[in-house]
This record gives sequence, structure tokens and C-alpha cells, in this order.
Amino acid sequence: MNATAVLPVKRLSAAKQRLGGGLGGLRGAERRQLAEAMVADVLEAIGAARTIERTIVVSGDPTVQELAAGAGAEVVPDPEDAGHSQAALAGIARAEADAAGCVVLLPGDCPLLDPRELDRLLTGVPDRYVAIVPDRHGTGTNALVLSPPDAILPAFGEGSCARHVEAARAAGVAFGIEELSSLGLDLDTPADIIALTRELESRPGRARRAAKALGI
Repeated sequence: MNATAVLPVKRLSAAKQRLGGGLGGLRGAERRQLAEAMVADVLEAIGAARTIERTIVVSGDPTVQELAAGAGAEVVPDPEDAGHSQAALAGIARAEADAAGCVVLLPGDCPLLDPRELDRLLTGVPDRYVAIVPDRHGTGTNALVLSPPDAILPAFGEGSCARHVEAARAAGVAFGIEELSSLGLDLDTPADIIALTRELESRPGRARRAAKALGI
């Protein structure tokens, strides 16, 4: 079963505020440049995945909308910046309107996303199934596969991995926790920047736009 990718992206001017504090913190213009680069890297990876038949980007940011259109994605405006879960629901609603059987909710801040790992995640997804991809700490959710798209309601944020597990159990839907190395590292703090820098330096050639934004 091929899937529809849904990518909620907040306005770049408001993105990644926590990257500005502490050792290795970024200034406002640097945060915006990095956020834009990460979205572009993620869109490129999604476009290279064989199992993605359609991509929907939900955002109120004009630059993100331009990036999405340039990558062949459909844009759903989010002028109110309603939040990650609400933006995800808007993307799901658009996918359901066109009879999508499966959606994968993906983050705009995981520039290491590997299309081959994404294809493995989406290959052979049952008709009723939820796949939860945790962050590297095991508490957040960096990707969520919903088959069908209304299998559970997305509830992103701190502790979301456990919430998604409980939601699947409550709905009586089979689920799995799928750890994908290329989706484990999202950028929220200066420590995440250090971790990403080490990853990019150890295996050059990945996330080329994010690497350039970080001066690697």
C-alpha cells in the first residue's frame, strides 16, 4: 500500500526557538536558515521514497509553501499556526478527502531522513495499523503511520510516544514501535545540533542543505 506523506511545518520565524540558548545556540537568522534547509532536505527524501504517492505540506509560511510547491507537494495553508497536531489533522483531512488509505506524518526537522528506511517502514502496512517512530530519547514521536488515516488522533508533543500507544490500544488497532535511525534525531536543542553535526561529519553527503547551513 502506498501512502500519503503529511508534513506539518510551523512558520520559520517561530521555528526552533530553543536552538537559540546555551552552548552552540543559533541566532534568529541562523535558526530560520537551518529550519528552511531541514524542510528542503526532508522534502527531497520524501520525493525519493517509492512508497509515497503524494505529499501534503501544511504550513502558514510562504517560504515553506514555495519549497513544497517546488518539490511537487500539495500545500494546505495554516494561517493560524494552529499547532503540530492540528496541522497534522488538516493534512489528514485533505488526504481522506481524496480517499487515501494510509498516511505517514513526518517531521520537518529530521534532515537525516533516509528514503530507503521510509520505504521499509511503509512496505506491507496492514489495513488497520499504527506505526509509531520514537525520537532518540524514546519519549516523543518523530513519525506516525496511520492505516486508515483516522486510525487514531495524533497527539504530538512531550510524552507523545506513550500517548499514541495508548490511543492505539483504546481504539483496538494493532500497533508497533518502529525505531528508524534516520528519524531518531530531530533538532530541538543545541545538544541536538551537536549530535547532528557529529552524524554529518562521520558520514558526509547526507542532509546536504542542513550541513551547509551548519557550515559543515
